[in-house]
Amino acid sequence: MNELLYKVVIAGLVGFIFNIVLCPVIIPYLHKMKFGQTVRDDGPKEHLKKTGTPTMGGIMIIISFFFSAILFSTQNREGLLVIFVTVAFGVIGFLDDYIKVIKKRSLGLRAYQKFLLQMIVTGLLAYYLMQDQSYREIYIPFTNGLTFDLGMIYPVFVFIVVLGTVNGTNFTDGLDGLATGVTSLVTVFFLFCCLSMDKQMSPVVSGALGSLLGFLLFNAHPAKIMMGDTGSLALGGFISSVALFLKMPLFIVIVGVIYLAEVLSVALQVLYFKATKGKRLFKMAPIHHHFELLGWEEPKVVATFYVVTAIACLVGFLASRGILMNI
Repeated sequence: MNELLYKVVIAGLVGFIFNIVLCPVIIPYLHKMKFGQTVRDDGPKEHLKKTGTPTMGGIMIIISFFFSAILFSTQNREGLLVIFVTVAFGVIGFLDDYIKVIKKRSLGLRAYQKFLLQMIVTGLLAYYLMQDQSYREIYIPFTNGLTFDLGMIYPVFVFIVVLGTVNGTNFTDGLDGLATGVTSLVTVFFLFCCLSMDKQMSPVVSGALGSLLGFLLFNAHPAKIMMGDTGSLALGGFISSVALFLKMPLFIVIVGVIYLAEVLSVALQVLYFKATKGKRLFKMAPIHHHFELLGWEEPKVVATFYVVTAIACLVGFLASRGILMNI
């Protein structure tokens, strides 16, 4: 086993074990502190029974990810920046969750506050990426490894990728285990790409995968804990930063098709509602709630979205075949 693969395996195991040890300790504490989920009044009625389920579980994902990833990343700048972006977005999510839990205000941070903080973190990442012109040459899917140089519009592109992905993962976190499982599959895809490219940030990606799988044991239906915005925003920061460092941000549209569907469903719902003066395109948005209101059981919706993501990742491998074979 070569050294990089050894680090990848250890980081993944540490992330997994850290979480399965941490969750049983922290969950009762969150119960005691009454850090319970506040469920939307206008959501599916079946979700009302989730009121009081501990939230802010993303803290466990971030802690286990940080300690597993940092083990082998002290000399790797890309890995350290992925950790920074992930934790920074997690902190934004934590502030949002804290307001929801302590003040019992279901919307958390004001929209402009959340957007401003996200812009600051994204701006720092974009500034770093602009220092190396090679990052501007992004891979184009299904083109046998061709790249396109975005030039001076690259910073704008970074903002679109990061903010779009972060909000996509945020919208996806609405059912037990949905965002955790979907992101685990997407992480497997990018881990394979990292290993194929012999990237030294591979252990960071593996650490995230191990952390997600450990958390999924407690987040799967019926969830004993919710990740909250602490987790969902962190996951968006993680996926987008990894993709940008691999120069594969366009592949998020393929492997993260569920993120895209969730964001588009919300945008289309709002536009249709305004255009028709009150009519709805979907029974409810994000789209996973639409399927619930059609009569699908929550586990069926989650399983279906897992399958769609798995197939999308297979398509992603086909789209990246030329890239990985030419390295």
